[in-house]
Amino acid sequence: MDGRERKNIKKGTKVAILQKQDERSGHLTHGVVQEVTEDVSFHLKGIECKLKTGQVGRVKMIKL
Repeated sequence: MDGRERKNIKKGTKVAILQKQDERSGHLTHGVVQEVTEDVSFHLKGIECKLKTGQVGRVKMIKL
């Protein structure tokens, strides 16, 4: 599934996000979505969300 479309990301979805400070290294953080923090339906770099651990970043991968 595509992490650039908001309809694919729901509360409780397992995802891998790219945090702002990790943009250069490309290190992905894995976790479960607590809240989708972006209102747009599509974003080229990925929809921004907050994980249950409190980390915020853009969704790069959705785990099934």
